[in-house]
Amino acid sequence: MKVTVDQVKCVAAGHCVMHAADVFDQRDEDGIVVLLDENPPDELAEDVRRAAAVCPAMAIHIEE
Repeated sequence: MKVTVDQVKCVAAGHCVMHAADVFDQRDEDGIVVLLDENPPDELAEDVRRAAAVCPAMAIHIEE
């Protein structure tokens, strides 16, 4: 799995961090998503998929 984020699309809702805090974080100054691990381990795959699914801006992209 490879994860990418589009910081321009991000609306700083924070859903990604709530679902996969080991993979996503938010910048302190504006809440925009920060990708911590572009190749997360298999045990986090479902959490990352859920984070992408609930992202209101569809700013998270996954390549399987």
